[in-house]
Amino acid sequence: MYLNGGTRREVCELCKDRAIHEGWIREGTMPAYAEGDGGSERRRSIFSRFRSRRDPGSATTPNPTLGDELDNQSWSDDRSGSQPTPVPAARAPQRRRRAGRPSAPREPRHVHAVPTSIAHKVASAMDAFNVSEHPRTVAGVARSLGLPGVAVAPDAVHPGIVLIVVSWELCWYRYEVDLAAERPSVRVAGQGYELDELTPEEQQANAIADDNGLLSLG
Repeated sequence: MYLNGGTRREVCELCKDRAIHEGWIREGTMPAYAEGDGGSERRRSIFSRFRSRRDPGSATTPNPTLGDELDNQSWSDDRSGSQPTPVPAARAPQRRRRAGRPSAPREPRHVHAVPTSIAHKVASAMDAFNVSEHPRTVAGVARSLGLPGVAVAPDAVHPGIVLIVVSWELCWYRYEVDLAAERPSVRVAGQGYELDELTPEEQQANAIADDNGLLSLG
């Protein structure tokens, strides 16, 4: 502890020289003087009297810079010699994310309900076939070979698949209709030139095709 004009100050080890230079007296080292006339003058510190002789104005006017700094500064007795912990600055506002292109909204996924009965599956498969590009193929072959026989039946393994076989005496086409897709799709699953390549069920016609290649129940 140090004394500065009757005020006790706590000074860390790093600032002792600075405090002594300002005239602060370490507690317990001030010599005792007898009370009497001029006692106030004798109680003044040696360094204060030295400064008074060196600078007559310093006895009444405190150092406007370093003295105020020492008076206003909070000293800590840091025995480890480390600097006082700085007060963390106010956290800067989080940088706003760069506005990029807004992502396109995800389209809802629709699950197409597959008909359960055989009749509904057959009717749905023919409707899907008639709106596809395949009736033009059937119509083109029919202009040369006549109207074909058409067999429509659900696949025995995949319940959402319906097979359509369009056959003539000289060739045949097998189409596969996927009713489980969001939009029923039609694709060519096979073709040939001999009816013996077909199963007996595929040669059993249960539908017909008109001149435009459109299918309907026979």
